[in-house]
Amino acid sequence: MTGRFARLLSLAAVLLTTVACQTGPAEAAPTWEPSSGAAASARHDVVTWGASADRLGQGTADRGYRLVVHTSAAGSGLRVRLSNAFGDRPLTLDSVYAGLQSRGAALKPGSNRRLTFDGARTVTVPAGATAWSDPLPGSLPAGSNLVVSLHSPDAAGPATGHGMAMQTSYVTQGDHTAEESAANWTDTTGSWWYLDSVSVRPPDPATGAVVALGDSITDGWASTTDLDRRWPDYLARRLQKADTEVKGVADEGISGNQVLADDAGQAALNRLDRDVLSQPGVRTVFLFEGVNDIKAHTGVTAADLIAGYREIVRRAHAAGKCVVASTVGPFEGWPEWDPAGEAVRQEVNHYIRTSGEFDGTADFDRILRSPYDQARMLPFLDGGDHIHPNDKGMQAMADSVDLAGLDCDR
Repeated sequence: MTGRFARLLSLAAVLLTTVACQTGPAEAAPTWEPSSGAAASARHDVVTWGASADRLGQGTADRGYRLVVHTSAAGSGLRVRLSNAFGDRPLTLDSVYAGLQSRGAALKPGSNRRLTFDGARTVTVPAGATAWSDPLPGSLPAGSNLVVSLHSPDAAGPATGHGMAMQTSYVTQGDHTAEESAANWTDTTGSWWYLDSVSVRPPDPATGAVVALGDSITDGWASTTDLDRRWPDYLARRLQKADTEVKGVADEGISGNQVLADDAGQAALNRLDRDVLSQPGVRTVFLFEGVNDIKAHTGVTAADLIAGYREIVRRAHAAGKCVVASTVGPFEGWPEWDPAGEAVRQEVNHYIRTSGEFDGTADFDRILRSPYDQARMLPFLDGGDHIHPNDKGMQAMADSVDLAGLDCDR
């Protein structure tokens, strides 16, 4: 199932030519570590952080953003992807830096490095498009608090970003991106602006990534802000310690998102290519979504949702990706719960557990539900609103995932 042995055979020749250039794994360090250019040339990019693009407010000219993100996979040649997916005009960014967080908006001394785009310091991203930076020399340890600072001289119109970051980032007027001090970064934001992906080149060329496609539970609502306690964060920490080739994790959850209908963000079916399949190094899509379709009272049936899941599987398989799906969690006690919706949830979960149409399954419903009322969340794991798990619930979900099932080939 893993395909590990086959990949090792196919990569043997590459490894033989590069091993002489490698000096062993880099130690985790607070600053960028030197990397071997010969070794990097044999590697491939893998997403180490991601967040779904969505519409934010209006762009503001001469504004800077210092965006804090928590990476998963380690590697060299860091690149960032800037998004103007929802813009109605070109977006110009004239200064983009990447550094490592010290505390708040302050960076670790010597870590802040300028990023270029096709060798230029300025990049203009057309409306509806994205742009990758050039690789940044040096290597980044796993689980780093990376800080991407960017400035636009003339941003206007609809802005693109991720609204509910569950992470404090920083805002300023003027271009202070090169500064490592927090002195000029006095305002805060709970969103990530214009940034939707970060990739690295891992030391092992066989390394891959999993992308979590979901709603507010995947987005981390009810987890503790600034502590990286979303369930994909817990999963990433497990993967770093495990004997698996899957090390990268991208969290592509959007609060309120649905599988079938555009509402809070584009529907999963409509954002699958941009947010998931376009991410570098993706091996497996982890699908955990559907509760918002059910509770919206729009007449969505189990058959409708199942058809949506099948479309996601078909498109992911066509792109060479595996799909692991989880059952939909309990939500009795949430104001929109009713017996009709519960019947749909039970039918959908039966399909996920028994259809055999996925490459693997997880059962978050079983992990979260109360043994005394299986339509309700276990109080110990409940974030307080009966639909979103707390930190303990997030960890329990991640701990239940079969890591070997994520290391999948098509």
